[in-house]
Amino acid sequence: MVRRIDVTGAGGVRLAAWEFADPPKPREAEGAPGGVLLLHGLMGRASHWAGTARWLSERHRAIALDQRGHGQSEKLPQGPYTREAYVADAEAALTQLGLAPAVLIGHSMGALTAWQLAARRPDLVRGLIICDMRASALGAASQREWEAWFKSWPVPFATLADVRKWFGEDDPWVERPNPSRGAFFAEVMAEGPDGWRPVFDPAQMLRSRETWVHDAHWEELIQVRCPALVVRGLDGELGRAESQEMVRVLPRGQYAEVADAGHLVHYDQPDAWRAAIEPFLDGVLTG
Repeated sequence: MVRRIDVTGAGGVRLAAWEFADPPKPREAEGAPGGVLLLHGLMGRASHWAGTARWLSERHRAIALDQRGHGQSEKLPQGPYTREAYVADAEAALTQLGLAPAVLIGHSMGALTAWQLAARRPDLVRGLIICDMRASALGAASQREWEAWFKSWPVPFATLADVRKWFGEDDPWVERPNPSRGAFFAEVMAEGPDGWRPVFDPAQMLRSRETWVHDAHWEELIQVRCPALVVRGLDGELGRAESQEMVRVLPRGQYAEVADAGHLVHYDQPDAWRAAIEPFLDGVLTG
């Protein structure tokens, strides 16, 4: 069962939230108030969380959100695509879906949104999982590199097989063949008259990432009071030193790492990802 639930975000933006399995029966969910909201990263979509959401739904209500500009949510030409807008959308989703107090699970940009919301609205968040997201600013050069990377995409792609091959093998940013990366990007393509193109606007993605390119977010991390788990792939973008410093500054921080995984931890190693986060979730949701 896959069910779409419409949510109204900040400024009236139309958002799509998704359940990928039937929620547990009430008697199975006793003692576990609230639920789980899953937030994808930049360029992602809710369906990237389908596997995680399905095993979560065995015991908890788990919903993934297509964030503004992504998936089947509204893509306003002028946005805004600010940190404030993304956080306000997640807050609206929590309250309208009746998930609070919730555990937030965020990957990359979604993790930043999650910890900013946890800092601002501790009454809505009972636990937090941060997957491969840095708290430090990336620097202006990163934005220029991403702009050039978007321009290098050979769009439109003739087939989804071409999408998987380019992002999994031929993309200059790929150091070695990575089928899970190809699958990840195939999920965010839509077919048009001339071939396959991304469902998002690259210009909107660049605007979305501006605030973590130029700004650090340590202060908001320090303000998170709920239990928080920082997860990194050993070959991901979050380095060990920074991840351990994030755990240190979090008042109730914990750490986990996943071997043989890059930035797309939950796609690269889904079983190891589950093993890394399930004990934390059990403690927060049923403890």
